[in-house]
Amino acid sequence: MTDQQTLPTPEEQAERQPLLPVGAATRRPRLRAALRWAAAVAVFAVAGTGTAYGITLMDRTDVPGLATRSDGRWDYPELVRPPLPAGSPGPLAAANKAGAHYADLRALVLPAPHGATLDPALKGDDGWVTMKDFLAPYAASGRPDVRQMLVDNGLRHIAARGWTTPDGTRTRIYLLQFDTAAVAEDVLGKQFTGYAEPRYPVAAAGTYQLEEPYPAARVKGVSVVDFNEARPYGKEQLRMAYLGAGDTVAMITQTRAGGVGTVPFWQTLTLQSELLG
Repeated sequence: MTDQQTLPTPEEQAERQPLLPVGAATRRPRLRAALRWAAAVAVFAVAGTGTAYGITLMDRTDVPGLATRSDGRWDYPELVRPPLPAGSPGPLAAANKAGAHYADLRALVLPAPHGATLDPALKGDDGWVTMKDFLAPYAASGRPDVRQMLVDNGLRHIAARGWTTPDGTRTRIYLLQFDTAAVAEDVLGKQFTGYAEPRYPVAAAGTYQLEEPYPAARVKGVSVVDFNEARPYGKEQLRMAYLGAGDTVAMITQTRAGGVGTVPFWQTLTLQSELLG
């Protein structure tokens, strides 16, 4: 009778296997994974460094997602105040009791922004415009009263400039110079402006509302009174303001079909105030 062959037990089978160092079965896969991760990190590090370096060489507007949108400001040329005669103080200097602008008033009118078309009607004679030119924007019924008021207060000069920008906004700026700051202050506060609307309406507007000037647009020593044509307005909207600085009062008007932009309006007021102050 043949003996039955017996199979080795699991314990005996394990004893016959060659022994391996502890952890050898798992160390190599882990090593390969670690090497793959190190390579990936190196690639991302190089790519990230290259991207950061590239961004440092680019303008903000060239980086997708960081481009700065235009806020509607106009591109004005660099402003330079005209020189004062030797020994003459500025209009807001403490030593200048009359608040006189000794610089040429014609050089204190804000220049037109780039791309604008100048209004030939306000070119004037040697830079000065007439009383008739200044009265043109006012309602015909009120022009005689405005003229008489200016004559009574000793108006000396009127300098002006006007332009139209590509978006259709028409701007007019008039600088009116009087003998002293006291007279100009009275004309601004008691003659041109009322409690909630201008005393002499402009023909292009219907009803007005008084607006509070932007704090950032205020220039020290320059008074600002701003009126906005209230809705419903017609085809065009009018915005206007009076500025007072020393012996000079400025009137600024802007009209545009569909409404006048707030940003360019206040930009224009601020820059003109800086020239006068």
